[in-house]
Amino acid sequence: MMDRMRFVKGHGTGNDFVLLPDPDDRLDLPAGLVAALCDRRRGIGADGVLRVVRIAGDWFMDYRNADGSVAEMCGNGVRVFARYLVEAGLVPAGRIPIATRAGTVVADVAGDTITVDMPPPKVYGTGTATVAGLSVTGTAVSCGNPHLVCRFGDLSMLDLSRPPTVDGELFPDGVNVEFFTGSGEQVAMRVHERGSGETLSCGSGALAVAAVALAESGASAGTVAVDVPGGRLVAMFDGDVCRLAGPAVLVADGEVHLGQIS
Repeated sequence: MMDRMRFVKGHGTGNDFVLLPDPDDRLDLPAGLVAALCDRRRGIGADGVLRVVRIAGDWFMDYRNADGSVAEMCGNGVRVFARYLVEAGLVPAGRIPIATRAGTVVADVAGDTITVDMPPPKVYGTGTATVAGLSVTGTAVSCGNPHLVCRFGDLSMLDLSRPPTVDGELFPDGVNVEFFTGSGEQVAMRVHERGSGETLSCGSGALAVAAVALAESGASAGTVAVDVPGGRLVAMFDGDVCRLAGPAVLVADGEVHLGQIS
């Protein structure tokens, strides 16, 4: 039985991940182990886990939220995943296809910034998020994973220490809730991610916010800078082409002693 596991720690604008190299698809990853790894006091600490696995010749990003639940897509995670593939010598820098549960995306690794061709956001309804007794109407957006994008005045007034209450029928699998301010080419946002809590950044959430901000301005194409607590992401829309750009860095690697955390 395995008692130690190799890991790499990385982040994209403060949205941090534990990467687990598993090219031969042998690693058992129960929800309890994921939650233990992500524990910031008793584990390594992260917003989620990225298992790096090779399936049918493709690199697959097996993404898990901090509570161990499975997620379809992670815009920041894809960039960190791509950074790892290059720095580990598994692929050359350039355009890298990465399989996810939301389909295959392509990451372009060139210097500090990584740009990812992402699924175009799709608006599919409206919903309401209630936080600290205040109800806010928002736009339901799919970026391969579900989002509820809510315009909000003063982001500093938000208490996201608990999950916002949302319509369970509209979001049966949970939802990432983004609150944003600003318009046009620059917006700011905070986010509560399902299964992880408030995070410093959410890549797919930035895409969802940018898409809503563009629609509000009457535009279908353009570039939107999205400021998050952890930095800045840039969303670019041109017809059916959608891209997300931002930094991704690896900060540590080592072994975790499984018997001490699980």
